[in-house]
Amino acid sequence: MSDTLGTRLAKVLPKSTTFHVHHLSTPPTKCEPLCSPPPNERPDRTYCEKHFLCISIDRPVGTEEVKNKQVLILGVEVFIFTTARATTIFVSKADSTGYLHILNLPKGTPSPIREVCATFVNFLVDTRRRKDVQLVISLFARAQDQYLFPGSVKNKGKHVLDDRGLVKWWCRVLDPILGNRIGGYLVVPGHDAHETKAFLPKGSTRWTTDHPLEKISHYTKEFDWVPPRCLIPKYPDDPKSRFRDELDDEATRTKSFRLTGNWKSVKTLDTFWEMMAFRQECSSGRLTGFVWIVFDDEAQDDTKNSVLPTPSVSSTEQPQAPETPKKSRTLSNVAVNTTPRKLFTSKTTAGAVPASATKKTTKKPNKKKRRKLTGIVIARAPRIKTAAKNYEPNAPSHTAHYAWNEEGRGERIVRETDYKRMVELLLHLDFSTIDKAAASTSRWTGEVGMGASFGYDVVGTRAIPAGTNGANPSDPSTNDLNGLVKRKRAESGAGSEVNTLGAGVIRKKPKSDDTAAPTVNTLSAGLVRKKPKKD
Repeated sequence: MSDTLGTRLAKVLPKSTTFHVHHLSTPPTKCEPLCSPPPNERPDRTYCEKHFLCISIDRPVGTEEVKNKQVLILGVEVFIFTTARATTIFVSKADSTGYLHILNLPKGTPSPIREVCATFVNFLVDTRRRKDVQLVISLFARAQDQYLFPGSVKNKGKHVLDDRGLVKWWCRVLDPILGNRIGGYLVVPGHDAHETKAFLPKGSTRWTTDHPLEKISHYTKEFDWVPPRCLIPKYPDDPKSRFRDELDDEATRTKSFRLTGNWKSVKTLDTFWEMMAFRQECSSGRLTGFVWIVFDDEAQDDTKNSVLPTPSVSSTEQPQAPETPKKSRTLSNVAVNTTPRKLFTSKTTAGAVPASATKKTTKKPNKKKRRKLTGIVIARAPRIKTAAKNYEPNAPSHTAHYAWNEEGRGERIVRETDYKRMVELLLHLDFSTIDKAAASTSRWTGEVGMGASFGYDVVGTRAIPAGTNGANPSDPSTNDLNGLVKRKRAESGAGSEVNTLGAGVIRKKPKSDDTAAPTVNTLSAGLVRKKPKKD
């Protein structure tokens, strides 16, 4: 890739405005698989690569000298899960401090927060995309006062979106990514398809009000039926992941769960999403949106690239299992030239004993005897830490399970344990005021850089649209009462006066003039008037 993250950010940020970029990442590390494998199947070897991006700006310097000049305005955390069959970019957290207003950007300037988030996700897509391998962007939108910057909710300049506004915001951020053979999916538990469409950008035709869990799973292309729990990925701090764990704990005691992998109460994915609407995260007046962006490559339609070759298992080489429950729906996304194999064997082979089972019981590994240590004890030389330098792992940049390009790495590469420590440090700082936020920014960048400079400057080159310096008449924040206040009509007759009020405007009653003719009270139709008394 010729474009680095800094050059991409410069194209979308306001012209002649300086931003400081702090990009932290880890190398691909082996982790737990996202989805549980079906019974008698091996889990996918999965690697996780973590990225943490922070953006800071300079404080306006007055007459007095300011010690801490930079202050953080945005933080984004992204996890990249990779296997031999798929790459999943999961947006874990995104939060702002609310101090962007100190730049005094003209009205009408595109939001730097939204532009940075969209550019960063696009950058990770371009640097992590592999040929003939499916790529998925996943996130869940749940509104909170603060995620990454403690105390920032006390800042009056921070604009906190509600649940509905946050779901719409993320759909607008990811909408430019959609294109040919790239589709977006949105699920809002508790809302039907018609209600969910209200969250999608107007005029966009590439969004679907459904989930793609069956489409993005390679198990549905290999087997005739797959338990629902094997299709639901387990992301960190995800509502549906916690619900999946509760269903697993409920069904662990049953024998059918150990043999078929099916839950006791939830049999289909449709039932799973219906019950998600009654979860604590999605009920009690709260709203959560689950978003996916699926890159459907052309190579997936070919037979040679549909799925990786799997070892063929005959009916006599697999133990008998109970009868499989009926499928809830027909999986239409199975490749045309791919023949799904049965997850369980037929009842005719119930008496067959697998040969692999007998071998495991007869042969036992010989335990090596520990030899007694004798001789002089040689002490190990202490290792000197070189924390100021980037962590250089011995892992290769390209394997069958991930692609770790140099241009897609962070400015500072750290180990998994150091990454957690640096993120935890940010969660213990204070961003309630501009002075405390600047001091916290200086401390965090100093700790991550280990005394060295951490971050690089990016000067925006995007021209600000003309005519944005003044007030925008179409801006809803502009208060214009000219169309609401109406002048008094001219007198239509002797002693007649009509008071007309605009919407939402209250006018005081005009002072009465002794010389003016008395007003005539005209009652509208429908009112009952008493007859005058006769003398």
